[in-house]
Amino acid sequence: MSRIQIYDTTLRDGSQGEGVNFSLQDKLLITQKLDDIGVDFVEGGYPLSNPKDFEYFARVRDLPLKHAKICAFGMTRRKGCNPEDDIGMIALRDAKSPIVTIVGKTWDLHVFEVLHISEEENLAMIRDSVGYLKAEGREVLYDAEHFFDGFRANPEFALRTVLAAQDAGASTIVLCDTNGGRLPEDIAAAVDAVRRELKIPVGIHVHNDGELAVANSLIAVDHGAIQVQGTINGIGERCGNADLISVIGNLALKKGHDVLKPGGLTRLTELSRYVYEIANMNFRNGQAFVGASAFAHKGGMHVHAVNRLSASYEHIPPETVGNQRRVLVSELSGRSNIIAKTTKYQINHDNALMARILERVQDLENEGYQFEAAEASFDLLVRKEAGAYTQKFKRLHYRVNVETVAGQGTVTEATVKLEVNSKTEHVVAEGDGPVNALDNALRKALSTAYPSLSEMQLVDYKVRVINSGEGTAARVRVVIESRDHTDVWSTVGVSENVIEASWLALVDSVEYKLYKDAEPTS
Repeated sequence: MSRIQIYDTTLRDGSQGEGVNFSLQDKLLITQKLDDIGVDFVEGGYPLSNPKDFEYFARVRDLPLKHAKICAFGMTRRKGCNPEDDIGMIALRDAKSPIVTIVGKTWDLHVFEVLHISEEENLAMIRDSVGYLKAEGREVLYDAEHFFDGFRANPEFALRTVLAAQDAGASTIVLCDTNGGRLPEDIAAAVDAVRRELKIPVGIHVHNDGELAVANSLIAVDHGAIQVQGTINGIGERCGNADLISVIGNLALKKGHDVLKPGGLTRLTELSRYVYEIANMNFRNGQAFVGASAFAHKGGMHVHAVNRLSASYEHIPPETVGNQRRVLVSELSGRSNIIAKTTKYQINHDNALMARILERVQDLENEGYQFEAAEASFDLLVRKEAGAYTQKFKRLHYRVNVETVAGQGTVTEATVKLEVNSKTEHVVAEGDGPVNALDNALRKALSTAYPSLSEMQLVDYKVRVINSGEGTAARVRVVIESRDHTDVWSTVGVSENVIEASWLALVDSVEYKLYKDAEPTS
């Protein structure tokens, strides 16, 4: 197995994605996580662009990194300027990162129409910039911007640019599909041509505008590239970068390359979700390898087959990348789905119970419920049908009051009355809306009996109209996603009243948490 270097640019290229804004602390946390998993290079940012990125390079030196090498990113010197006088070069020098990644122009279109310089001046800018940083004791990687477009338009000049970087002391030449529009065959031909000319290693950096970033990265490796640049979850400008999650999974599991450090592969799902959380982005359920739906099975025939032989409908064992198999339950489910979902209750041999659970699911879905996205509610349903359910608290009454006062905004207040351990709890709580107020009141009423609820939080809330033809009397389905320190779960409620539907989902969420905490961990 050959070693393929993984170069992460989440903190720089990824931060250019729409809606992505990492704080300094965010960047340091992600750096540590990337180092823990065994990523080879972490590109921290462009030290000239903003004070936060400059401060990052000062702070990152205090992190106890064990594997990853930190890279500063910057442009070649400005035209008509010596590198020692160029503010960009000075910023890269002062960042004191062991590695500097320099990006320069390859496409003659940019040389003539964007920079308005000659070919020779562009080559001099590349040589001077790489040589200056090399003389300052830095290892220099050279990113050949728009290489594949440039190679298509003027292959001779494109090759001259990367040779200039090599001759000036660059350790690796990284070929960039900056516009993300090239096909795999374009990548393969250009990588072959470059490798015939260069004496140093070649890397690949591609964008995803043609939905081919992962494929283009893989074929570059097939043709001799030893480094792949990309971002976690593929975040980045426009359509994003190559998703390193998929790149790593394919390189290691399909092509047999050595990536990350031992055990790192099993933490891919953890890494993916960690970055989503830090970036305040929703998980992509359908994301390859690590998505919640990546190993989810719904059709009864599929579930039956997977129960017998997982490889029949799974391309890899989900635990290989730290993910898990999920069996979905809906009106399309068969007995196999129910058996798979109820294994932990050891009731799978009770045919009558299986049939009863399936019938209950089908009846509820006819009313508008959907358990595919609400597995915690399904768990409670099984407990009830199997006689394994004991009510943790009794709901007596709730009320929500929304009051708007001129000049003072809106005040939302929820009153909840429960019976807990034979004691009546009657509490009031405010919130930023009816659901938030109800959530606060419910947990306040239960906090004395169940203090672990303090670590639980509501992280997502979805409302969908089921029978829109009924107008304002239509039924709505509310799905609530909750989490604690270890798990994420979803619950569902259905009603003609959106507050009631929300209340039902909230109650299920809390009850699931209490049952989960009470069960012994294996």
